[in-house]
Amino acid sequence: MARSPVSPAKTGRIRVGIGGWIYQPWRGTFYPEGLAQRLELDYASRHLTSLEINSTYYGAQRPASFMRWHDETPDDFVFSVKGPRFAMNRRVLAEAGASIERFLAGGVLNLRNKLGPINWQLLPGKRFDPEDYAQFLELLPVEADGQALSHALEVRHESFCTPEFVALARQRRAAIVVSGDSEYPQIADVSAPFVYARIMGTADGEPLGYSPAALDRWAERALTWAQGGNPGDLATFDAPLAAKAGRDVYLYVISGYKARNPAAAMALIERLRERGAQ
Repeated sequence: MARSPVSPAKTGRIRVGIGGWIYQPWRGTFYPEGLAQRLELDYASRHLTSLEINSTYYGAQRPASFMRWHDETPDDFVFSVKGPRFAMNRRVLAEAGASIERFLAGGVLNLRNKLGPINWQLLPGKRFDPEDYAQFLELLPVEADGQALSHALEVRHESFCTPEFVALARQRRAAIVVSGDSEYPQIADVSAPFVYARIMGTADGEPLGYSPAALDRWAERALTWAQGGNPGDLATFDAPLAAKAGRDVYLYVISGYKARNPAAAMALIERLRERGAQ
């Protein structure tokens, strides 16, 4: 795979994780037998480098929960957070302002320095309306209460596969979520100072979720992004941005055969460590 000739010393941070940390089939496979459920976040945060919080999509979480999650994880750990469905599952996205404000005022900022990107996910049937989506992006603040915010846009309809959508994301410096190994359209155009990928192809028949060759490919793609380049084997719809060193990458193993996702994430972390990127 072609890679931008950027010095490894300028490689951004690559964080690899899974969606959530509470899942019964992970007990005895990822989590040791007998580990108390209250210790699962502590365990996961020491074997992975990020987690995507999905529960925020379905409903409000207590401010104290965000504070506890901050305190129970290592100093350099980062969470990404799903934006609420009440903002996203609507006919007119430009009317989501009140829902976005309630979400940001609801305690998520208690993650403080451990708050990574916020993932705003659309339903698969939601089509691209350029004017409405542009107005929605204007509702996403770059900071709240003095805390910088970064945003990722997860769109899942083929109508978004257009240079116009890529241009809108770049204007707002929001990352387009790369949907890997899934039924959803893949838009791998880099549009922000960071990359956000969700890979969904884990299988029951693979002990590590993915084949060794597939894990190698995703590790190489992550490293290429982190070094400022653009992988040559993923679908894009506009001209690439100029190479920039130090681009952070968030890569989550999501869906697929979920029981294998922690194994796949740890295998990716090990491959990146072998390449000097962890």
